[in-house]
Amino acid sequence: MKSKKIAMGALIAALSLVLMLLTGVLPFGTYALPCFAGILLAVIVIEFSLWWALGVYFAVSVLSFLICTDKEAVLYYVLILGIYPVLKSLFERIRLKWLSFGVKILYFNAMAVAAFFISIKLLGIPQESFSLFGYNLPLLFLGVGNVVFVIYDICATRLIANYLNIWRHRFKF
Repeated sequence: MKSKKIAMGALIAALSLVLMLLTGVLPFGTYALPCFAGILLAVIVIEFSLWWALGVYFAVSVLSFLICTDKEAVLYYVLILGIYPVLKSLFERIRLKWLSFGVKILYFNAMAVAAFFISIKLLGIPQESFSLFGYNLPLLFLGVGNVVFVIYDICATRLIANYLNIWRHRFKF
């Protein structure tokens, strides 16, 4: 059983890393590809455990920082999108739906603000890249990010349900 966990973890890590490498090539990759790379961890959470998923997440995070050219995408993966499928399973254990949703939104906003300041202060991304037509609009971007995050959460829930109902029985874990 341990060899299956290692093999599946390595496969998910490799696929996630390929997606993260593509962020430097595809123009929309900075935001979309870390989403896809992160959602793959849901399979590890479902089939094995949170701890195995965290191990894969840390491996992809370290390797992404070392070899990916789009450091902003790596930052989004590390702070928000890579760890979110693992945290989602914890957040959804909260019995009250509105509280679970509130915790998810609170987490996203805290990490999005952290990503904003880290990208400016440590990665050297110019603050002008967060402007539109000369107007500095980080709060508008945060608002749009919240809408996109809610859509991402709904899609992640549906993808996980799809995996459980359709694909899981085809794989023998």
